[in-house]
Amino acid sequence: MLLIVGTVRLPPAALPAAKVAMANMIEASRAEPGCIDYVYAEDVIEAGLIHVKEMWSSREALHRHFQSHHIEQWRSSWKDLQISDRSLLLYEVGDAEPV
Repeated sequence: MLLIVGTVRLPPAALPAAKVAMANMIEASRAEPGCIDYVYAEDVIEAGLIHVKEMWSSREALHRHFQSHHIEQWRSSWKDLQISDRSLLLYEVGDAEPV
């Protein structure tokens, strides 16, 4: 399984528009074959900091995701939403267990 975690930043004033774009991205990504989970979450303390978590079944599924129309639309919105400081890391993980 692949796990992507990280953050992006945007001005707090851009959050209403960003939430619409993020909701579209989440819904389309979750519908993709191989997507296990796809989440954007607003930080409770730091306005404009968005936490990202993605889980994919395989590199092939992730590659298809990177080629999708909805990710192209999402990326094209970054300039208008003033998204910056994008920091995402990809991890290969084994079986999960409750903690």
